[in-house]
Amino acid sequence: MLVWGSIGVFVRGIELPSIGIALLRAVSASAFLGIVGIWLMGDESVHTIKKNIKLLIFSGIAMGFNWFFLFQAYKYTTISNATLSYYFAPVFITLLSPIFLREKLTFSKLFYVLCAMAGLYMILSSQPSSLPNMNFNHPLGIGYGLSGALMYAAIVLMNKNMKGSTGFETTLVQLSIASLVILPVALASTGITPFLSMSSKSWILMMTLGIVHTGIAYINFFSSIRDIDGPSIAILSYIDPISAVVIASLFLGESMSPLQMIGGAFILASTFFSQFDSIGSVISTVFKKKAVNQNP
Repeated sequence: MLVWGSIGVFVRGIELPSIGIALLRAVSASAFLGIVGIWLMGDESVHTIKKNIKLLIFSGIAMGFNWFFLFQAYKYTTISNATLSYYFAPVFITLLSPIFLREKLTFSKLFYVLCAMAGLYMILSSQPSSLPNMNFNHPLGIGYGLSGALMYAAIVLMNKNMKGSTGFETTLVQLSIASLVILPVALASTGITPFLSMSSKSWILMMTLGIVHTGIAYINFFSSIRDIDGPSIAILSYIDPISAVVIASLFLGESMSPLQMIGGAFILASTFFSQFDSIGSVISTVFKKKAVNQNP
């Protein structure tokens, strides 16, 4: 989670358009996971992939544009704004679940959605002045962040409808499809020149983003969640946005106004509690985890 929190800082240092960064991230990560997959995947994996191929194709397309929108958000607004608007994904999942998953939209979940929207309004209504050498367009950047959140919500909803596939198999195929989809779009919009003129620094940052932030991080994530219950995963996932805000402040000098901090807290708290049936379930999860950790 801490690794993912530093993605924005790395993206800022890469001298490529957002679509190019999304392409190279997908290509490098899928190549890395493909090599690992030689040892992890067998004939059963191929059968499972074929069974879910339609959903994998559409979710792979959504993954490609999810990254494109997120990287655009990093370029047009602060990393804090981009990250917090991107964390609207659980809100979109809550609103779309009754349609695609036939889950009931309860009053409490609707309340959390309204709280998250109030938090977004606070962020939009209080923007810091632009940093040196940065020409921000905060509404556009936040719009890109929300678009990325919508794409991520679509991926989650499609993943929930897949049958029998593991997280590793799903991610590998989605990354490969994202590469194939983004490639013609990137070449048509930017050509090959930006890739050929990348500096050594940009290539190092780009490979780190693809292999460490995506390939290795995904393997660690999928191997660790087997031993962690769902509520604990939900709690740990909030290390990502919090660390992103802290890292952006330390390395890029970005700051948030008090109203933005309150708005960010509204969004994170709303999306956090919406994943539980009640506040009581959160407390029981935390104390259960504490009790387990205290046992010899």
